[in-house]
Amino acid sequence: MAGERVERRLAAVLAADVAGYSRLMGRDEERTLANLKSFRKTLVDPAIAAHRGRIVKTTGDGMLLEFASAVDATRCAVEIQREMAQQNVDELPELRIEFRIGIHVGDIIIDDNDIFGDGVNIAARLEGIAEPGGVCISDDAYRQIRGKVDIAFDDIGEQTLKNITEPMRAWHIRLPGEAHPAIRPGLSPIRIQDLALPEKPSIVVLPFDNMSAEAGQDYLADGIVEAITAALSCIRSFFVIARSSAFTYKGRATNARDIGKELGVAYLLEGSVQKAGNRLRIIVQLIETEGGAHVWSSRFDGAVEDFFDLEDRITEQVAGALQPSIRIAEIERSRRKRPQDLGSYDYTMRAMPHVWALEKEESVKALELLEKALTIDPEYPLALSLAGWCHAQRSVYNWADDIAESQASARSLAERAAEMSGDDPVILAVLGAVHTFVRNYGTARVLLERAVTLDSNAAWAWSRLGWLENYADQPQKAIANFERALRLSPIDPMNFNNYVGLGSAHEVAQEYDKAAAFYRRALEERPNAGWIYRSLASSLSGAGRVEEAKHAFAEMMRNYPDLTVAKFKQAMVFSTVPLNRMAENLRKLGLPD
Repeated sequence: MAGERVERRLAAVLAADVAGYSRLMGRDEERTLANLKSFRKTLVDPAIAAHRGRIVKTTGDGMLLEFASAVDATRCAVEIQREMAQQNVDELPELRIEFRIGIHVGDIIIDDNDIFGDGVNIAARLEGIAEPGGVCISDDAYRQIRGKVDIAFDDIGEQTLKNITEPMRAWHIRLPGEAHPAIRPGLSPIRIQDLALPEKPSIVVLPFDNMSAEAGQDYLADGIVEAITAALSCIRSFFVIARSSAFTYKGRATNARDIGKELGVAYLLEGSVQKAGNRLRIIVQLIETEGGAHVWSSRFDGAVEDFFDLEDRITEQVAGALQPSIRIAEIERSRRKRPQDLGSYDYTMRAMPHVWALEKEESVKALELLEKALTIDPEYPLALSLAGWCHAQRSVYNWADDIAESQASARSLAERAAEMSGDDPVILAVLGAVHTFVRNYGTARVLLERAVTLDSNAAWAWSRLGWLENYADQPQKAIANFERALRLSPIDPMNFNNYVGLGSAHEVAQEYDKAAAFYRRALEERPNAGWIYRSLASSLSGAGRVEEAKHAFAEMMRNYPDLTVAKFKQAMVFSTVPLNRMAENLRKLGLPD
């Protein structure tokens, strides 16, 4: 509730887990559980009590502890690891139960005897980079401890901890008999050489963290990862690392830059799954590997019994949201390159924001950049396709003096692109849109439906299907397609055009007030898209809102001083009856024939 006081305090947090727990359970489940229970009862719990610690919660293979003092937390950790080492002296290495421990001092939030916040998260991440039998502590904890305990420390330098924004200095506690820092070996796969990035957006979906209090919940996280990987693999414009390679990182501390070099990818998708009772919380975030910058993140909540429906929803939304997120990041990457390093792909990326602006001057800038791309590579399908889309815009938005010529150029370029990349959903969607504008509705439907079959999460293809239904006088089907596009890609800069599409559907259905509301919503997001005033003026006129209609009509004429009813009808591709109604609504406002 707003204004409710949150309980906070400064505490030393200790996170511990059993190294190789799944392997031990797979080898001998009953023996592992019995030994772990015995160690907890005879060694661990007494040490916690002796050093005035509080057990916040336990999982099958780990525990979270709170101490009032960093000194107490450290002494407890050292005692546990020393005693466990003694117990393991005569044990076969593959059967040893060994803890990894991380300690941090920080601010925590208390809620129903549980604790949350960065103080907890950092301790858990430090535990993740400790070797079995070792203890890692943060620099904050070290400053509280130094000079107060007879323990040796090794400075292991700046550490990039998963989901922690800034690198953190960390220290290793040198236990008796150790000569060097015990950082877990094999933090990354054996690397022969760094891999070059492919010539399209590249991504790996890393295994998600299981943050559940209950043991044996990894299958939930793994299921989500496999579903997302499969969905992204269907996007032809992405280079996606196979699941088998991605899962070699399971349980390892990860560094975005290292993974990018090892796998040759520009982006990594990581996340966590937390189960509490019958509720699930799944957090997903996209990271650029070059600098570790967070590009996009989202949170999903649902019930365990609806897991498969939740999995489908997350997969759909992640796949849809990643496309515009990565597109924006790729544009920024191309802008950071030196002019002499630019290739066809880079010029095409630079053209992207101008292509999707749907504004006359922006479209001209896009074509200039795409021409540079095609000068370098005359057969680059994406550049050809987007150039075709720009010419299509010139026809449908009344920007061209010769609409027929623009339609012909659009079709020629889009068809050349499709000949070279006939199974790319984006290129098929562009060709389908172009055929829509030249009134080849049957061909357009085949192309657009193939695009969404190849990639069911292609938001723009669903949007173009919505427009096709508008032109075919099927407004209810159109609304469903636009709503799906919005759901798939809620952060897409192109979403203003989905609002225009929804307005158009209501206008076709003669629901003029609803139409005007959606047109205004679109203009709020894209005020410079002057072509929207054609539809807004028509709808307001149809609704009988004369004064508002006159204002919209004046703005339309400011953008289109030479517009006539004939030019309007030549550009717009609605079926005869709704098109005549729109033209008549504008004629009432004074548009000449």
